Amino acid sequence: MDVDGVLTDGRVAISSDGTESKQFSVLDGLGLARLLRKGILVAWISGRSSGATTTRAVELKIPHVIQGRVDKLAALQELAAQLDVSREECSYIGDDIIDAAAIAWAGVGVSPPEGMPVAIKAANYVTRRAGGFGAVREVCEQIAAAKGLDLEP
Repeated sequence: MDVDGVLTDGRVAISSDGTESKQFSVLDGLGLARLLRKGILVAWISGRSSGATTTRAVELKIPHVIQGRVDKLAALQELAAQLDVSREECSYIGDDIIDAAAIAWAGVGVSPPEGMPVAIKAANYVTRRAGGFGAVREVCEQIAAAKGLDLEP
């Protein structure tokens, strides 16, 4: 999945000293942590390199984090090949033009409702919840249901 606009609301706060901050939803974090515990592969692919993204990924133990890649399709295809995962087994969540090809390529492409029109058009599914406000959790629960997994403790 993409990060900014999907795991966050898309805003980045940059202070005068150059430090940045982002807000991540704990709803999404818990959903991702529970998918990981059930053996579902999780990866983040971001067009920007960000210390805040790295910190959150480490906290959630996200095993595959790719930053600074604007060709999201190539990054997703390389990762899928590395992990021996078919496109039909992939779901990709993104919200912008640089995500659209990856959304379209994945077996299940997803966009949050406030995604750019090209991302929404490429998606098989548009979440009810907004990016940074539970969109990822919604998809986590759908993945779990499709696989017959219980995400409850």
